[in-house]
Amino acid sequence: MSVPVLTFFNNKGGVGKTSLVFHLAWMFSELGKKVVAIDLDPQANLTSAFLAEETLETLWDPPQPPVDGTTIFRCVQPLTKVGDILDPVTKAIDSRLHLIPGDLALAGFEDQLSSAWIEAMGSTQGNLYRPFRLLTAFWQVAQRAAQRHEADLILADVGPNLGAINRSALIGTNHVVIPLAADLFSLQGLRNLGPTLGTWRADWKKRTDNWAAHEFALPSGSMQPLGYILMQHMERLSRPVKAYKKWVDRIPGTYRESVLGLALAATAKGNDGNCLARLKHYRSLVPMAQEVRKPIFHLTSADGAIGSHAQAVRDAWSDFKALAVAIDDRIEIPVSNWEAATRLPISASGVPK
Repeated sequence: MSVPVLTFFNNKGGVGKTSLVFHLAWMFSELGKKVVAIDLDPQANLTSAFLAEETLETLWDPPQPPVDGTTIFRCVQPLTKVGDILDPVTKAIDSRLHLIPGDLALAGFEDQLSSAWIEAMGSTQGNLYRPFRLLTAFWQVAQRAAQRHEADLILADVGPNLGAINRSALIGTNHVVIPLAADLFSLQGLRNLGPTLGTWRADWKKRTDNWAAHEFALPSGSMQPLGYILMQHMERLSRPVKAYKKWVDRIPGTYRESVLGLALAATAKGNDGNCLARLKHYRSLVPMAQEVRKPIFHLTSADGAIGSHAQAVRDAWSDFKALAVAIDDRIEIPVSNWEAATRLPISASGVPK
């Protein structure tokens, strides 16, 4: 059995996608899940969020040429020549959280994937091994890491585009969550994203059917939409401000029609079953958390989370915990040690541990 892959995807940037993956990876770990996070964005922002600059320098600019899979690109790089996938060397972030680091050099893998996508529809069965090895390389690497660490879940961060790297990331994805901002750009992004997922799903099936006698395991390419998360909405008296309201009201119907391929239907306000959460931005806490490379809900008084900030830390814990549980309910992740965590643990300083 393969470990389920959950990818956070929006072809529009700036919606807080990487921050969402970072915080949910930590929250699932806090709640007892064993998690592997994989950074498939050539900008490698998730890796930068997890690792200190000194570690990044050693990782990306080592004194000697690396010979092992210390980044996602180094894992797949041998496929560009005559070699095969290297086992990933993960970074242990926590006892239950491991990272497959990203790499800016991954952008150079795009052309190889574009060619492999065409070659995978070839008529000569003996020539299909290499293109399928290329196309599924991200999934293969993630599964190897997950098996080594006995992970329950793989969380993937990808870039904001519809290119060949993301297509290969998505065919190795079981579930997709779409982070959105309440604006025209996110609405238009949904209209592009939904049909693209459908096309990739159908095209991947054509290719796997073309290689019926495949010589190694292939991902299903199911890309099941779990729902969307409304990010960075501004609140006033617990309601989105008026300037955003018209976009908030239009998102449910657009998601239903463009992503799920269903007819438009009237949706009761506040009762949209496809909305997993509305997350506040926690603007004042973001720079504080980035400085110490912690999730917002791990900030303590020593980090500056005092007064109203301490309450915001508690709110962030509750929000991300509720979101993690909602996602878990929808994908039914196999449980290794799912703790009830019914109450927020409080440290002596008065903020969540």
